[in-house]
Amino acid sequence: MSARIGVAVIAACLVLYIVVVAQRAVLLVASGEPIGVAMGAALIVLPLIAAWALGRELLFGSQATRLGRRLEAEHELPSEDLDTRPSGRVLRDEADAVFPQYREAVEAAPNDWRAWYRLGLAYDSSGDRRRARAAVRNAIRLERVARRG
Repeated sequence: MSARIGVAVIAACLVLYIVVVAQRAVLLVASGEPIGVAMGAALIVLPLIAAWALGRELLFGSQATRLGRRLEAEHELPSEDLDTRPSGRVLRDEADAVFPQYREAVEAAPNDWRAWYRLGLAYDSSGDRRRARAAVRNAIRLERVARRG
């Protein structure tokens, strides 16, 4: 639940930023001064990029959560009992020890979104967030294809 609160706070701050920058951009364009118009036009791009990035991240989070809940309902989430730090994060050495089985599962079934999602969880436990997100994005894509097909 604290992660959702954190996301909500960050999203609210970003929305506030978008509104303030967009307001300044409109004021600069409305000034009629050539430099003000140029700066205002440039500032219009920043809120658009920020809104796109916010939307993309919120969509990713909701899709990843949906797949995680689906795997949980199917009793398909990883079930290893790994030691954790006081923060709740899995000890990296233990996560690295079980990682190969998830990589092998993806190699054996490269079109299985469940295997990719579990690989994403394994990457995350090992501390590799970039690869974790890529694996979960791939799981989302494969699940979408499986749902349509």
